Amino acid sequence: MLVKVGLMSSPTEHFDATPDLISIGDVSRRSGKAASAIRYYEEVGLLPIAQRVSGRRRYRPEIVRTLAIIETAQRAGLNLQEIRWLFEASPSDAAATERLREVADRKLPELRESIRRAQLVQGWLEDAARCRCPTLEDCPLFDEPERLPGRGGRRAQTAAQALEEDRTGR
Repeated sequence: MLVKVGLMSSPTEHFDATPDLISIGDVSRRSGKAASAIRYYEEVGLLPIAQRVSGRRRYRPEIVRTLAIIETAQRAGLNLQEIRWLFEASPSDAAATERLREVADRKLPELRESIRRAQLVQGWLEDAARCRCPTLEDCPLFDEPERLPGRGGRRAQTAAQALEEDRTGR
């Protein structure tokens, strides 16, 4: 009779077949992305389908870089379709590269408008920080809605300029 000893697998043997692959938990920790976001990006085709080892998702370590690219693109204002185009672009695909240029051309005016609005808010808040009016009724910051951020065109003048005009009568 032959008796075999050591038939139980050890925890390290379980993953030795794929030492270069990492779990979704490791990807999440390294990238700062939630596991649900990683699964979603895989589902919509931004990430390659994960390999399965014992029913669990396993990824190549390079996936962390791909997630960093996705995050950077999102922070730059690109939506998921535009990020997909980013991944599809290559020097040999002139149409995909042109599509990315068109996205950038479309995003730049939007960004400029956002910056302009942020500058309006900044200027208004700076004026408000300097305001020494005893009541809201006395404060010129609220006299003309068009001077306030978020209402149409550019602010014609700062509240400090309005205070000076009110004081001097000009």
